[in-house]
Amino acid sequence: MRPNRRDEAILQFLADKDIALPPTPIYENLRLEGATFSQRTVRRRLKQLHENEFVEKILGEKGYYRISEKGRAYLAGELDLADT
Repeated sequence: MRPNRRDEAILQFLADKDIALPPTPIYENLRLEGATFSQRTVRRRLKQLHENEFVEKILGEKGYYRISEKGRAYLAGELDLADT
């Protein structure tokens, strides 16, 4: 999976804040920063990012997400996506 610009916005937000959050606060903060995609898109992209190990889901059913080491490596340009 190659992250798209929405994924990159989500990853960058999580990296910048360095906290774990559920989808709704992630969406609301991105919206306040000027993002134009929907809350549904954030939920869908977080699921994909989790399946591809760019984010970690913590606290089980509460659905809090934080950026993973793979996600940080991607943002830093240190990850060869051909290997994933």
